[in-house]
Amino acid sequence: MAEPRSHVPSSCDCFVSLPPASATREVIFGKNSDRPRDEVQEVVYFPAGCHAKGTKVQCTYIEVDQVERTHAVVLSRPAWLWGAEMGANEHGVCVGNEGVWTKEPVGEEEALLGMDLVRLGLERGSSASEALQVMTTLLERYGQGGSCKEEPTPFVYHNTFLLADRTEAWVLETAGHFWAAQRIREGARNISNQLSIGVDITAEHSGLRQHAQRQGWWSGKGEFSFQEVFSLAHQPVRMEAAKARYCAGRQLLHQHSGQITAETIMTILSDKASGICVDSEGFHTTGSMVSVLPQDPRLPCIHFFTATPDPSRSIFKPFIFVPNITSFPQVKSPSFGDKDPIRETPRFQSRVDRRHDLYRQHQLVLEAMDRNEHECQRLQETMRKFQRQALEAMKNLLAGSFTLKPQELADLFCNSVDTELRLYK
Repeated sequence: MAEPRSHVPSSCDCFVSLPPASATREVIFGKNSDRPRDEVQEVVYFPAGCHAKGTKVQCTYIEVDQVERTHAVVLSRPAWLWGAEMGANEHGVCVGNEGVWTKEPVGEEEALLGMDLVRLGLERGSSASEALQVMTTLLERYGQGGSCKEEPTPFVYHNTFLLADRTEAWVLETAGHFWAAQRIREGARNISNQLSIGVDITAEHSGLRQHAQRQGWWSGKGEFSFQEVFSLAHQPVRMEAAKARYCAGRQLLHQHSGQITAETIMTILSDKASGICVDSEGFHTTGSMVSVLPQDPRLPCIHFFTATPDPSRSIFKPFIFVPNITSFPQVKSPSFGDKDPIRETPRFQSRVDRRHDLYRQHQLVLEAMDRNEHECQRLQETMRKFQRQALEAMKNLLAGSFTLKPQELADLFCNSVDTELRLYK
């Protein structure tokens, strides 16, 4: 059975907090996207759309049947692919994914990436449970596979997912075409690069247990633990590291239980001592997201994105869905059309510069911070001040202390990016 390649570390973490773990009546979602160090993460917005019956949609590698209506989505994604590491839709649904390896062999044959499933679930699901149904149906029909890195040597994994909306969350864990899901109605939960669903399975692939029996992984007697049955018998060192990160994340959530806010999750995502904020030779936290989903449906959901690496040295910028968004800032990478290395055959035989304006300026600032300790302290304090102002504005907005017109809400992200660019320049 296939295991992670020795030269590629694996790391990603995703968190959710529901009352009573949350400080107020909010569901809070957060994720770090830990990817190859030089990969560009971009934040993109796609409006809701209507599509002719019978049409197809081109995902990263394969086409799938399109639906007649798709929801508006905002995504944080590696710039070379169609899907996303994390994102949200206009109905307050959030989804993030993590790579995982199990007893079920991974295949290099191109199919849907886990990141494609994230976007498809958001575009088609008006609740977390509906997105779950979308993703599992597509997984069973099309499978998952293909390289998850922009390089000639394939890097393949299966996926776990965390889905959340205003009322509940779901953990979805997969092994090839097979899957198990667990509903979370209260408290805090995290996932990392390992299976974590034991016997508490809310929904599952109809043939999951029969498949495990046929493979000799389960006797068919006693309790069925998805984690125990499908996890690798001998965990590589990198999987042990994932376990340590998962335990650290769970402990951090426990320490703040009952008082968890958006700022709490941002702090956890920035934690380097635990390994949750990754800064290694090969991998880096290339993008981060935190979403606040009020249980009161009259209040807007607020989604924060960095669009730049290292949340401990980035600014989380707020985004709110409003009808008819007409503008979005330049946090999207250049397009290369048919000349894109992912579209040419064989794939990934050349490299292109995918850096967007914000990414370029942020990299220059990080270099300056590394060279000059005084400049580092000055810029970090300015960033923290800017972020505190954004969080305070969010609290006032949700508390009804002030109101903004729809266009002003739509411009929050644009204005934040513009301010950040001025700060860097």
